[in-house]
Amino acid sequence: MSKPVVSIWGTPPGTESTATQAAPSDATWDLRNGTAWVFHSSSDQEHVKRPVILSDGFSPGATNVDLLYDGLENGAYPFVSTLRDSGFDVILLGFDDRSAAIPDNAEVAIECILRTIADRTGSAPLTVGGFSMGGLVTRYALAKLERQRMQHETSTYLSYDTPHRGAWLPLGVQAFAHYVKDRWGGEGKPLYNLYSDLINSPAARQMLRWHLATGTDTTLDVAAGQDQARTDFLDALERMGDWPQIPRLLGVSNGTGTGAGNNIPADTPALESSGPTVAAQLRTQGRGSRTVARMREPEQAEITINTTGFPELDGAPGGLFPELLGGASNFGVAAMLANLLNGGTTQPTYNASTFVPTVSAVATGGIDDHDTLYSKVDADSSDLHDFLCATANEGHTVMTPELGEWIVAKLKEA
Repeated sequence: MSKPVVSIWGTPPGTESTATQAAPSDATWDLRNGTAWVFHSSSDQEHVKRPVILSDGFSPGATNVDLLYDGLENGAYPFVSTLRDSGFDVILLGFDDRSAAIPDNAEVAIECILRTIADRTGSAPLTVGGFSMGGLVTRYALAKLERQRMQHETSTYLSYDTPHRGAWLPLGVQAFAHYVKDRWGGEGKPLYNLYSDLINSPAARQMLRWHLATGTDTTLDVAAGQDQARTDFLDALERMGDWPQIPRLLGVSNGTGTGAGNNIPADTPALESSGPTVAAQLRTQGRGSRTVARMREPEQAEITINTTGFPELDGAPGGLFPELLGGASNFGVAAMLANLLNGGTTQPTYNASTFVPTVSAVATGGIDDHDTLYSKVDADSSDLHDFLCATANEGHTVMTPELGEWIVAKLKEA
């Protein structure tokens, strides 16, 4: 099994750990519904001095700190050790359930922030942020503390490829995952259940701009399809002030800021599978009126998923959907499910697609409009005070020298 690029985004429970080493934390804090692992900047410390809290992101199950640390430290850029060598104490924040509702995990983040303040020696301000959903969790936590007039003592907020304006998961992939679970899943069939359950989890419903809960015939207009859980979350975030007002707001995107996409063409077959159990065709998202999925069992009526008014989201600038089982991504996981049912070896034409569009990660525009997605980002329109976009579209939450060095430099400026 190839090593999945999911150390930050997560790995499904029950899969083999591919971390190269155990995370060498100096202290572990047990939190209600979560855990924080502390990495001091020097070996003679007993308490934090210049704390940087970094929250894990979305995935099923609990945080695996060894995988989280491995992804941050042992890739192309040693992010944790560089921060420590620069005098910062790194606190990796994990959750017992990474697919729980964002406001629920924000309570874990609040406890971690208060614990950090209590443990700190001196008065150096905190940096608080996270990867993917972790950026939304900590954004909500800091805003709630301000709303409650509680001191978070945070001078910098940081988000790493966070879907501030929503994430994208192809609607055909969502529908096929539910279709498979509804017909062949259930107790004792974890692989048939996993992807559907993940899509229908509270956090996914809150993060995804468009969500499908079932794999039945549907036609979805671009203006519709937002899950009620996302509407409720955005309303709750607005009540908290939308953004924390005190810290400097920083963010990075794993996508380009030039408007250059990832060369995945629109309205093109991404997966075609046929066999004795199910026939399926999933297509990349196109503009106009499009059929993005066809699914049929033998001697049963075909089920179609149709869309109207959507932009070409799969090829848009942004962080690419992370790898999950055996290196498979969104279309790849759908192919894996089809092959399990049909006993085949179908390979998807496109394994991944854009997950967090650049304009969402740097909070410059909504992802509903094609021209907005494919335009050069406008720094003046961002809700962030400063941000950096990647030179090329790359994997969602992958730690790179380009983005890591920029973050470290910005934190050292404070």
